[in-house]
Amino acid sequence: MKKIYILFLTCTSLFSISCSSFLEEDPRDGLLGDNAYSTLPALYRNCVASLYNCVGSYKDSEGLQGTGRGIYDLNTFTTDEAIMPTRGGDWYDGGFWQGLYLHQWGVNSDAILNTWEYLFQSIKLCNYSLEQIEHFSATHTDKELPAYKAEVRALRAMFYYYAMDLFGRIPLLVTSDAAGAEMKQAERDKIFTFIVNELQEAVPFLSEEKSNIPGEYYGRMTKPVAYFLLAKLMLNAEVYMDSDWTDGVFPDGRKIFFTVNGENLNAWKAAQYYCTQISQMGYQLEKDYSSNFAIFNESSQENIFVIPMSKTLYTNQMQYLFRSRHYNHAKAYGLGGENGSSATLEVLQTFGYGTDKVDPRFDYCYFADEVYDLQGNPILLDDGTPLVYYPEAIALDVSNSVYEQTAGARMKKYEVDNTALKDGKLMDNDIVLFRYADVLLMMSEAKVRNNENGTGELNEVRARVGASYREATLENLLDERQMELAWEGWRRQDLIRFRQFTRPYSFRPQLPGEENGYTTVFPIPEKVIVMNGVLKQNPGY
Repeated sequence: MKKIYILFLTCTSLFSISCSSFLEEDPRDGLLGDNAYSTLPALYRNCVASLYNCVGSYKDSEGLQGTGRGIYDLNTFTTDEAIMPTRGGDWYDGGFWQGLYLHQWGVNSDAILNTWEYLFQSIKLCNYSLEQIEHFSATHTDKELPAYKAEVRALRAMFYYYAMDLFGRIPLLVTSDAAGAEMKQAERDKIFTFIVNELQEAVPFLSEEKSNIPGEYYGRMTKPVAYFLLAKLMLNAEVYMDSDWTDGVFPDGRKIFFTVNGENLNAWKAAQYYCTQISQMGYQLEKDYSSNFAIFNESSQENIFVIPMSKTLYTNQMQYLFRSRHYNHAKAYGLGGENGSSATLEVLQTFGYGTDKVDPRFDYCYFADEVYDLQGNPILLDDGTPLVYYPEAIALDVSNSVYEQTAGARMKKYEVDNTALKDGKLMDNDIVLFRYADVLLMMSEAKVRNNENGTGELNEVRARVGASYREATLENLLDERQMELAWEGWRRQDLIRFRQFTRPYSFRPQLPGEENGYTTVFPIPEKVIVMNGVLKQNPGY
């Protein structure tokens, strides 16, 4: 049921540009000749469909999720959600993973640079597509053209959203050939306003179809996807409207206003509006939490935006299960494993692990204690004893301890596809980027921040898994987001919004001066600053 999406990926294989090498490539290198844009179908294939090659990937630091050393890792292993402990000769990697966790970005400079290049190359490819659509529109009046343009603008806005979230003050590029001194830096509030305007203007022309369902709009930017991004933008407006995040002065979301559907709404009311729009489009919580992450999860009524996956049709990869499972654990499934990423002690505390009140989602999200193969048999270590994960034995470095190979609860979230290829990285579970449970939690939080009651939405999410009733407070909502959205790449953004990102936590002391918030954005890559000549480094670096 994935043939529609592979149609335009196959048709666009001629569009041979990587989404990396922002500093070195013109985005038009490798494009087809003028005939690639001479007919409406060709224009669509090469100016719209081709851009989705940048959403997922198999290369490090490319794609929105699924790969390593890119957006997902910068948003996950920098937080109290996940840790990649050094295990003897494994996972030190020149201090890379410890550097992420400790907020010592110097050892992560290559990954930060590569992520920057990926995002801005994607943006410049969108710009080039818009230029070609405008050129085509000068001599054609096809009714599809406004929708093509809107879809590309919304895609560009999404890439800008991730770039702004990670780097704060960034260049605002609206042409494909901007380089050097033309790449002028914009303050974060200006980038934020640009993204909001682009999405608001694109929305009326976008399809209302569900993007997670196979068909013409599978994996594409549609109206509910844009609404989700707008809700996220509004919920984080206090952060994104703050262009001096180290001065200790923060905007108040109740005093930040937006024109939404003809009304003047504050940030929290605007977030509620966009969440309501999604609710009215027929999304609902799946009865079974795990079905959102199952093999062939395209039928989910909850997933809003996904990276389409197929072990035989696409090259997009999902590395996270592969790099988390113990070697013997993966081998028992007929797959590969790298025995790495684990839950932190903070995660165990939030979930209530080891108590009689453990949250039901812990078992959905983590392998802990003794583990079994798909037939229910205990998985054994090389010495014949059962493989047991010890969640509470986790540390930044577990080398030479008795738990060197077994410390930490491991990622479980996605159903095991034991027919997956490439050690399990080419699987048939679509990667979930946006889903409706997050919409309900955003609605609840926006209400609480606006001095309203968000308890109903919070407990709708909790009731789905049989969790007990809770009052909607900011503290409870931050915990709830950890439990509901574990391993989904939202933790850094959440901690920043709740002003918790720079606090010390297990094995991570607060850096000198970090209390002013300078690490809430990453440094502009030094190579970019040197080559550009006009960009200024973010404060604190």
